[in-house]
Parts: sequence; C-alpha cells; structure tokens
Amino acid sequence: MELKNNYLDIALQACFKASEAVMNIYKKDDFGVQWKVDDSPLTKADLEAHNIIKMELSQTGLPILSEEGRDIPFEERKSWETLWIVDPIDGTKEFIKRSGEFTINIALVTRKNPVLGVVYAPALGIIYWNDCYQNAYKLQNVYSNADFNAAVDTANVLPLKKAHHNYIIATSKSHLSEKTKDFIKQKSENTKVEILAKGSSLKMCMVAEGAVDCYPRLGTTMEWDTAAAHAICLSAKKNIRNYTTNLELSYNKETLKNDWFLAK
Repeated sequence: MELKNNYLDIALQACFKASEAVMNIYKKDDFGVQWKVDDSPLTKADLEAHNIIKMELSQTGLPILSEEGRDIPFEERKSWETLWIVDPIDGTKEFIKRSGEFTINIALVTRKNPVLGVVYAPALGIIYWNDCYQNAYKLQNVYSNADFNAAVDTANVLPLKKAHHNYIIATSKSHLSEKTKDFIKQKSENTKVEILAKGSSLKMCMVAEGAVDCYPRLGTTMEWDTAAAHAICLSAKKNIRNYTTNLELSYNKETLKNDWFLAK
C-alpha cells in the first residue's frame, strides 16, 4: 500500500488537538482517576485524548488500534495491512504525579512494521517524529501547533552527535524489573555505566536521539507503548529488538503484548 504524504500532517494535527485537552485536565486538581483490571490507572485525559485522536485519524479511512479503544479480536485485525496504533497518554502514572514525563503516541504500521511515529510530551514541550522511511527529528519548546509550525524548519535531525563518554542506560521510573537490574549489573562489570530514569516512551526516543546508549525493557509492554517511538528509532538508524531472538519487534500480532526488548 502506498503511504500518503499527508498522513504525517494528520498525525501531527491529531497530536496537537489531543494535547490541548490533555493539558487542560493536567492543570486541574481532579484527573478523574479510575483503575483498570490490570491495576494501571486511567484518567479523563486518556479518554479525551483517545476520542480526539480517533476522530482526527478517521479521515484516513485506516483502522485504529488504541489502548483506550475496544478490545478488537485478532480475527478482525489480522486482515489489517496498514493501521494506526495509538497510546493517548503513555505514562499515565507520570501524568498523575505531574512529573511532565508523559507522552501522546501515534504510529502508522504497515505489514507489521512501524513506519511513521509522533511522540509528543506536551508538558515538557518536546516532540519527536519521523517521515516514512526517511529522517527522524526532535524539536523543543513546542507547546502548541503554532510553536511547531514556527520552528519546524529548525528541527534537529536524529541522531545528534554523541556528547557523553560513559555508557548510559535508560530505565523506567515506574517499572524497574529485577531482570533489568541484572542487565545493568552485568554491563557495569566491564563498562562505566550511568543510569537515566525517564517516564513513558521518552526513553526510546532518547535512544533515537543518541542521548542514551540503550534501553532494556525486560518486563511487560504493549504494542501501543512502543510503536511510535520504534518508527522514530528506525529512521534514526536504531533498533528495538527482541531480547532473546534479536529480531525486530513487530506489530498487530495475535497477542498485543511485546516480547522483552533492547533498544539501542
């Protein structure tokens, strides 16, 4: 399937429109927090962002797989060659803590491969994106669509020149498994290691940027947690591979849970 040039524009518009609603809720005292069956939090912002993004992406006519959407059986999904995979808010725990380290993730996946991604951290004013099969970019001080349009021509192409000397490993602020601790310990035996804890998909984007050397995720993630940042990593010549088989992660699988992976 030929990918249309305006898909990136549509994804960006969806992201910025959703971010307005998200930030309005972020500034209030009541997030309307609920708890899902897996004990992960859900806020009014997740639901508002989901509805806005779904409406914006629907103009493409492509199916949408969203964390906050209905549970779509594989029998229905398996015929989807190209689809959107969305996480309306990745890092809801960081949203609730008001750390700012949450993102809106929108990915376009075709033939199980992520080809386009937008990852926006509206509270931090940081946005990462890629154009299909080509370059990956980063912009800072972007708090609105107007900010983006004014500065897009000055965006940094990723990866940036590496400025650190030690081996930097990104870890999750909320999900640090024992296996990840073992990975860090083993790496530290022969290398001077620094740890950088970050929330949400920012960790994978920092791999694309070259700000960290790797991000091991030896615990549970879902496809919507990784698809957008994965597309950005690929355009920055980085990989997100199965920790055991070394195969690149794939999407729209029968089970939407990712295998353990290493982004580097």
